[in-house]
Amino acid sequence: MSSNLTAAGFPTQALTGEMLELDEDDDLEVFSKDVTLTDGSSVSASLPTSPSSMTNQYRFEEESDARDIFVTVDNPESHVTALETFITYRVVTKTTRSDFDSCEYEVRRRYQDFLWLRDRLEETHPTLIVHPLPEKFVMKGMVERFNNDFIETRRKALHKFLCRIAEHSILSCNADFKIFLTAQAWELTSHKKQGPGLLSRMGDTVRAVAASVRGVKNRPEEFVAMQEYVDTFSQRMGSLDKVTQRIFKEMKEYLDDLKQYGPTYVLWSGSEEELVEPLKGVAGCIDKCCQATEEQLSQMSDNLVPLLHEYVLCSDTIKAVLRRRDNIQTEYEAKYDILVNKQADREAILRKQGGKTLTEGRS
Repeated sequence: MSSNLTAAGFPTQALTGEMLELDEDDDLEVFSKDVTLTDGSSVSASLPTSPSSMTNQYRFEEESDARDIFVTVDNPESHVTALETFITYRVVTKTTRSDFDSCEYEVRRRYQDFLWLRDRLEETHPTLIVHPLPEKFVMKGMVERFNNDFIETRRKALHKFLCRIAEHSILSCNADFKIFLTAQAWELTSHKKQGPGLLSRMGDTVRAVAASVRGVKNRPEEFVAMQEYVDTFSQRMGSLDKVTQRIFKEMKEYLDDLKQYGPTYVLWSGSEEELVEPLKGVAGCIDKCCQATEEQLSQMSDNLVPLLHEYVLCSDTIKAVLRRRDNIQTEYEAKYDILVNKQADREAILRKQGGKTLTEGRS
């Protein structure tokens, strides 16, 4: 799910991060119909068929050797103050762009700085798809906040977020992105205070609510098909994500129980002379099961779980872009209707004045 997607057509967050408790049948039902996985057969019914308009409306920008900006997020550091504990990440930028004063920059940013950047990009480019950030709160049952696994997982996600922006031909030229990469902490704080004020943000919210109430009168068919596809995709990926998280949680609980059995069998073998070898053999098998389960959990934690959840976040991002596009079209339609009404009123006034003048001339 690339952030290099651009929405064409008329110009225009988020999961809670908690693993929901689902009914056993409800969350598996979506995968039980018309899905064949044996012998490499297709799963055509498991996901919706993408409408042809998706190809027409979206443009995938391929990576090339002509990239002139490279960003790396690394070296997380923990900071403890009287009010809060937070993590900062080093952001290293190398570029050959002429509008940068230097060819290399190194700054430190915390998670809320990344949030600010994403919000500014979405505000400035409401119809462009900005790659999603990792969620602020940790998914329940996965990892504890601020432990090494969580910090590394977030670092990778933040690195991917900046790289996707750097690869984008439009977003990479955004002024706020440049400031994010180059400004020192105090300069960034000062710049963030210059953003839209409370009244401006309230005005945007009021317009969005008004647009949602009025609704779009003439949404193009390609965007209707796109909305249906994204809704179905989001629903099924969300179910798959929650099922995977539940499996991960149950495997962790199984591993914790399994680790208690091995030492038990070893102790048991010390009191049963005739069963020493069989009991030690069982303990050895349990140990091998523990190792295999740990490897599975590691692969799921590093690859499968984050990837599936990223698809969920990306689908939510696309739905948000489509909503913003609808809001813009609705606002346009409302202004167009006002203009048409004013023109009709003007013509009526002119006809009335013309008739009055003609009457006066006859008299």
